[in-house]
Amino acid sequence: MADSTVEASTIEASSTETKSSMITVEVAYALPEKQTLLSLSVPAGTTALEAVEQSGILKTYPNIDTNSDKMGIFSQVLGTKGLDEPAAYKMRERDRIEIYRPLIVDPKEVRRRRAEEAKAKKEA
Repeated sequence: MADSTVEASTIEASSTETKSSMITVEVAYALPEKQTLLSLSVPAGTTALEAVEQSGILKTYPNIDTNSDKMGIFSQVLGTKGLDEPAAYKMRERDRIEIYRPLIVDPKEVRRRRAEEAKAKKEA
């Protein structure tokens, strides 16, 4: 198992807004060997997509595609279950926007294959 590291930093968004209208949010992205969690202050009304762009995480992980990679707030995928898309979802104080990597293999297919293998072993 690879060592996991968590990076944390604070980024102040440039804005002419007063401090009272700033909110603190987090941006999270994980690879099998490394996890990154960034904390930043953004103006109230900032969308999830804007928060991701302002965090600087796209420079660290250029493989992130904000057009196709799914994003969520605390495991709730944006654009589903009545939640706005990332470009429209307004971040709230202490929200954590998570960027999800595309699945390599469908988990249902993996379970189906395991069940077939177990059945074959049992019959043998």
